[in-house]
This record gives sequence, structure tokens and C-alpha cells, in this order.
Amino acid sequence: MESLKELYRIGYGPSSSHTMGPREAARLFIEAHPGARKVKAELFGSLAATGKGHLTDKAIREVFSENGIETDIFWFPDEFKPFHPNALTITELSPGNASETYYSVGGGKVVQEGERTEKGEDPYPDEEVGTMAKLLKFCDDNGYQIWETALEFEGEEILDYMSEVWEVMKEAIRRGLEAEGVLPGGLRLQRKACQAYAKAKDFTGSMGTSAHAFAFALAVSEENAGGGKIVTAPTCGSCGVLPGVLYHLVREYELPEIRVLRALLTAGMVGNLVKTNGSISGAEVGCQGEVGVACAMAGAAAAQLTGGTIRQIEYAAEMGLEHHLGLTCDPLMGLVQIPCIERNAMACMRAIDHATFAIMGDGRHKISFDDVVEVMMETGHALPSLYRETSMGGLARIHEL
Repeated sequence: MESLKELYRIGYGPSSSHTMGPREAARLFIEAHPGARKVKAELFGSLAATGKGHLTDKAIREVFSENGIETDIFWFPDEFKPFHPNALTITELSPGNASETYYSVGGGKVVQEGERTEKGEDPYPDEEVGTMAKLLKFCDDNGYQIWETALEFEGEEILDYMSEVWEVMKEAIRRGLEAEGVLPGGLRLQRKACQAYAKAKDFTGSMGTSAHAFAFALAVSEENAGGGKIVTAPTCGSCGVLPGVLYHLVREYELPEIRVLRALLTAGMVGNLVKTNGSISGAEVGCQGEVGVACAMAGAAAAQLTGGTIRQIEYAAEMGLEHHLGLTCDPLMGLVQIPCIERNAMACMRAIDHATFAIMGDGRHKISFDDVVEVMMETGHALPSLYRETSMGGLARIHEL
């Protein structure tokens, strides 16, 4: 498995696959062909279908223009490359004719056509921690908590990166709670986090408690939709769930920062397992791979922070993914706003509920986390492309009628 730095990417919204990924592809092309002065970028499949709503063209043009390169962009939403639905071909028009194809595979990660990752390059050996079952056995054999496996394979310095991740998450919450007005894009959607937070302060009891977490998740998700600085957890479109849960628990229980950083490591291990054995790309498996995985990560983090064992943590993660099986990705107008923002807030609350439910038992349950990852992939591949980030079906289609 890859480093957690590859899962938690710090960048700007609104989409890890459609904004951060294409920016990285443009950067890689310039790095490989520094003499290019004019290029054309051809977008295929899902990357083309919802690219304008996700500001894909703007992201590509910005990178090339910053390097003095003229860019022509062409859209092919009905043409799919075999490797992944999010494909981008960049061709040099002047002075040469070099051409490269890139795939934005989720979470801001880009794979170049023909690229192969050699075994042994990644810090986490698949034979030891490549599945949840192996990870739990590794923890049992070594007396570890899940977060300790990250320290084992990445070293103490990974905590420094988690500290940076946590700071960006907190800043996104603070900005989101202060911001008001209409989000960019044609939906004219009003930000709600500021008002939700103001109302939550007047609530009492359990309703007040949940309302605060709801507002925190909204704040980050709205910041993402507005193109703000966020952390993929595991994607831009699902970036509000984990920080919403963590920020809420820190306030409720006055947790020291080191415990939050360890919880980020645990959540990251959960997300990494899905990324390795399944997918975190909405274009490939629908929103179950984005909000579903975010809920699993946040549930695991919450279970750990409230005293859960490694098997209770696994149970909370399993429920987070299981209860989002089949969730489609059908954003209105291709924008990461409806239904994405509300889904982040709701998944934040569900993650807390999953942690509570898991801790009430002893961690034993019938369906394993690994089983659900397998089913998620099967379900995602069975979904028609209409429901996988193309905005051609579901809620997106109804909105156009």
C-alpha cells in the first residue's frame, strides 16, 4: 500500500479526480516536456461529462498558462478509455508533437498510461497488512493499535504530516463557519454552515450535540465546493466527513492533539485498504467509494477516540461502508454541491453512530470489512455509467427535466 501522504492530499477543491488530478497531469506533462509552448488537452468519459462543473478546464489552463503554454481543450464525454473513466490525453502542438495519456484514479492521484509501480516501492507490504484481516493479525502479533502500524512502516515523521493535515482541516472548518453567500456555479446554492452553527449553539441535549458536528462537516464541504483549501479524506467530494467528526469529538472530550493525529493514522489505514483493494473514485464505483469510504474512515477514528478495541474499530469502519453500498454519484450540473454537501453532513453523523454501536458490543460481527470492500467493487461495476459521476442519470437527470 502507498503512503498515507498519497491518501491525505492537501489542495484546492472542488474535486480530487476532476480538479486536483488534472492539475497534476498538466504538471507532469510540463515536467516531461519543458519545451512545449502550445498543447491540446482531450478529456474523456466522466472527466469530460462533469469537467466543466468541476472546473477541470480552469485547472488545466491555470497550470499551463503559469508556464507560458497556450492550451486548447476538447471534450469527449461519450468516449471511455479502457483503464479508467477519468482519462486525459495531452498532446504537444508546438514545437513538438509528444503525447501522453493520464488517468485520474481518485483522491487526486494520477496514473500515466503504461506506468507500473514496482512491488516494494510502497511502505506497507501487502503480505503483512494488505487487507483488514492481515492488518488485524499484524496488530495482534505485535500488540499494536492500528495507528501504530503506520508508525512501524512510515516512521515517526508521518505524525508531522498528520499535524499539517489536521491544521488544514481545522482552518477549513473555521473559514467555512464564517463564510456566507452563494457558492459558485449555476445552482445558486446558499452556504448553510454559518447559520447551522449559529442555531446549534441554542440547541440543548443530544440534538445540540449532533447539530454542531453537522455544521462542522458542512463547513468543510462548502469550502471544497467553493474551491477552498482542503484535505482529501479520501477525496475532495467527501472531505467534510472526517474533519467534522474529529473536530466535534475534540470539542466534546477536550482531546489532546496527539490522539487526533493517531486517529488520523487509523482512518488513513482504513481508507488505504479500500484504495488498494477497491476504489475511492466516484467515476469508477459511485459515491459509495467517496462518502461511503469517508464514513468508514471517520467511524474508525471515532471508535478509537472513544476507547474502542481494534475489532470494534474495524466494525465501525465496516458499517460505514456497508450502509452506503449502492450509493450513486449523480451531482446536479456536475457540481460538488447537490447531493454531495448534505451527504457529507449526514455521513458525519452516521460515523459517530457507527462508532457508538460498535463500542456497545464486543466487536464480533458476521460481515467483515474486507467482504464489504469486495461487494462495493462488485456493486460499483454493476452500476450503469449514468450513476457514476457523469451527471447523465439519477438526480442530475431529474433536475434537468
